[in-house]
Amino acid sequence: MAEPQVRKARKGRFEPLTAAAVVFFLMAVAFAAAPAMNAGPTTLAGLLLLIGLAGVACLGLFVLRGSADAPAEAEPGAEQLVDALSEPAAIAAPDGKLQASNAAWKSTLGLGPRLPKGGSAAAGLFYAMTSARRGEAARATIKAAGAEHEVLVSQLGPRRFLVRLTGPGVGALALPPAAMEVLTAFTGAMPPPPKVLDAFAAASPFGAALLEGEDPFESLIVEANPALKAVAGGGEKGQAFGELIEPASRADAAQKLASGQGSGAPLEVRLAYDPARIAHLYLSKSDHRFVAYLVDVSEQKQIELQLAQSQKMQAIGQLAGGVAHDFNNLLTAIFMQLDVLATRHPVGDPSYEGLNEIKQTSTRAADLVRKLLAFSRKQTVQREILDLGELISEFEVLLRRVLYEDVKLTTDYGRNLPQVRADRGQLETAVMNLAVNARDSVRAHGGGSVNIRTARVTQEQAQALGYPGAQGDQALIEVSDDGPGIPPAVMDKIFDPFFTTKPVGEGTGLGLATVYGIVKQSDGWIAVDSKPGEGAAFRIFLPVHIPVAGVAPAPVAQGPKRPVARDLSGAGRILFVEDEDAVRGVAAKLLRARGYEVIEAASGEEALELAETHAGSIDLMISDVVMPGMQGPDLLKQARRYLGAAPVMFISGYAESEFSDLLEGEANVSFLPKPIDIKTLAERVKQELQKAA
Repeated sequence: MAEPQVRKARKGRFEPLTAAAVVFFLMAVAFAAAPAMNAGPTTLAGLLLLIGLAGVACLGLFVLRGSADAPAEAEPGAEQLVDALSEPAAIAAPDGKLQASNAAWKSTLGLGPRLPKGGSAAAGLFYAMTSARRGEAARATIKAAGAEHEVLVSQLGPRRFLVRLTGPGVGALALPPAAMEVLTAFTGAMPPPPKVLDAFAAASPFGAALLEGEDPFESLIVEANPALKAVAGGGEKGQAFGELIEPASRADAAQKLASGQGSGAPLEVRLAYDPARIAHLYLSKSDHRFVAYLVDVSEQKQIELQLAQSQKMQAIGQLAGGVAHDFNNLLTAIFMQLDVLATRHPVGDPSYEGLNEIKQTSTRAADLVRKLLAFSRKQTVQREILDLGELISEFEVLLRRVLYEDVKLTTDYGRNLPQVRADRGQLETAVMNLAVNARDSVRAHGGGSVNIRTARVTQEQAQALGYPGAQGDQALIEVSDDGPGIPPAVMDKIFDPFFTTKPVGEGTGLGLATVYGIVKQSDGWIAVDSKPGEGAAFRIFLPVHIPVAGVAPAPVAQGPKRPVARDLSGAGRILFVEDEDAVRGVAAKLLRARGYEVIEAASGEEALELAETHAGSIDLMISDVVMPGMQGPDLLKQARRYLGAAPVMFISGYAESEFSDLLEGEANVSFLPKPIDIKTLAERVKQELQKAA
């Protein structure tokens, strides 16, 4: 075996000498041929230069060939590293040449001095090395002795890789302690844990801290950027990082971290200096140190909660509105049937008391339905221009009667109070409910005071007081008390219908729900500010009404109330439109009994045909608002040319917003909310016919 090696060595030394001899031979030929070719000195010099360059190129190629064929020189410590591994392992250069391999590698794979040169196996190995340069442990498949083997490739340095045989289904192989010691000596010292924050973390707008210890919440702060104090209210050097987190939130975060939930994902924590503030905690570990990042997401979480609350209230409102509409139809039929029975069982009849009790119970049910309609924003509103100061000042007299002697009422009227465009009755109901709610809160703890404040606030002031989406100046109505406040656990439920903290039988849970619906239907916003033991403040924000330049606001009619008709009989042709058979049938029957001619229609389409048939002879149209197919407002628009100036009266369990707008632009249009009894209906019919006469 020694002879071939000697010959190879001699061949390696002979090739450069042969190249040099060829160069000198060519140069001698050039000198000898120069006189015969009549070549001058310049031509001869050029020819010699070309021959010399060719010789240098030949020498370079021979040298490169000799280096390429030479075996790769092993790195110091390479043999010791692979020998310390029990599985087949080798150290390879980027081009696949092996620098070292252990006995297990040689006996298992039997490979030559390099990994596969070509084919799919070499391509997979190349991609694995590329991935290893990014710090990943990549897998590849190599072929040896007609079999495929799966290997794990990891980077040891800029131009060396550790290749270990893993076998199919085997996970990443951990280095044994002996190999780790050799690896440290072979690659140099392992990268130490960070001692200072990098420039990015130090200048970031979110909190960043370098921690020393095994548990991030028990670790001490080695260094912190200036933003940490602004975010967490602390972060001095030497302080335990866990002190910045609220205790209950810290325990929850530690549990999630122990279960692996904090790996790569943020931990949501509450800050110790203000538990109302929420932050996302990101942790990155390096040896015995952590880098912690705190990002304040309080405003984001507040917006998410407001969106969720708004969606929940909207869904409940739609359900409540639908139930209220159908229930009002049933109550209307009950009231009218009770009127029929009352004529047959007058006072003194044994059945009179029972019928009267049924009517009182139905009236209480109707009151609950009205509150549901207010919450679901389905009430019909009559908007008018109101002076905020005058509205509360006039209403204050009634409020003092509602509050008991042990509750003190104070009012604070700001300057330059604005005008608002809203329904007077709705706003009075909202303020009344808030005042009664505050009264009950303070009386439950021995009495106290209720304060009502009105003011004009700027957009910035409104946002600071709890209206994040405020645009322009706002009108503020604040009802506050010095009671025990609202517990944080129920804060997100106080506007839910039927939710109450009062004992059973002492509250329906619709007071604040009604306020919420009224404010939303008035295009406003309601905010709550309360801390345990410090009372509560409910703030209603309404957009300021700005009159159109050059147009004087129309005065609000404050005429006398409609006189109550004593004689409920009359004459006239009435077109009665109602899709509920029970309501339409009994109402038409009772109106006919009082002298009216009633034409019944079960839908808007049928009513339009009847209006055309009786064009010019209809004295009054009574119509439901919400019906299958053609709605009441659409019917009015199309039937107006047949009705002429005849008055129109809408009745409904609830009315949509577009109907409220219709009332403002149409003449001779009125509204009567369900449930209604025959007396109320007959009175309004006679009043409308008298006005039109």
